[in-house]
Amino acid sequence: MSDDPPLAPPRTSWFAALRARPVLWALLPGILLVVAGLWVFLAVLDGVREKDDLWDLDQPVLEWLVTHRSTGWTSVLAAITFVTGPTVLPIVVLVACVVWGLVRREWWRPLLLAGAMIASTLISLAVKGLVGRERPPAETMFVPGAETTASFPSGHTIGTATFLLVAGYLVCSRTPTVPRVVSWSVLTVVGTSVVALSRLYLGYHFLTDVVAAVALAIAVLGGVVVVDRWHTLRRQPEALPVPS
Repeated sequence: MSDDPPLAPPRTSWFAALRARPVLWALLPGILLVVAGLWVFLAVLDGVREKDDLWDLDQPVLEWLVTHRSTGWTSVLAAITFVTGPTVLPIVVLVACVVWGLVRREWWRPLLLAGAMIASTLISLAVKGLVGRERPPAETMFVPGAETTASFPSGHTIGTATFLLVAGYLVCSRTPTVPRVVSWSVLTVVGTSVVALSRLYLGYHFLTDVVAAVALAIAVLGGVVVVDRWHTLRRQPEALPVPS
């Protein structure tokens, strides 16, 4: 009989161990988006509470934009902020979801989009109530006193970002092509940035309000990715990635 010690089992890296769990591997992108979005949001919130980090730019950015207003840009950005507000945007989303469902004869993705918009609205209202941050001074607002709810986060920004991010994922994930992914990514970045700029330019929000809103929208996107992939895997087990 040999006195040699038994061989230790080969070490398995965390990456290989994760690949060995196909369901978790499939849901990982959504989980990472949720974690990343919440991490950025909490970092911004901490800065707002402690009055440091990104908060230091709130007042300088607000003052610079207010002092550089022009009639033309004010008209354009006021129109954009109206279209992406709580009156018009829900109608746009409802029409888009209904048309999508009727034309494509499917309801899973339109319902996911509608659910994401409802979730982002509820999250925004809940955070506003919990944080209770005051809006910028009325004299800096384009229409003084037009906004009376809490400032953190920006409802317009989280709504627009959620709509573009989730719609882009639902469209591109089924038939991903480079031109489609790139074009929708550009649309999402530009669209969200313009809406965020309109809220800052018109004096209704601080910089940290819109950054926090985008972070929450990314977290909502992550939740949608998890739900959508879980739904797909349950309906089509063969869609599970096969570990190599």
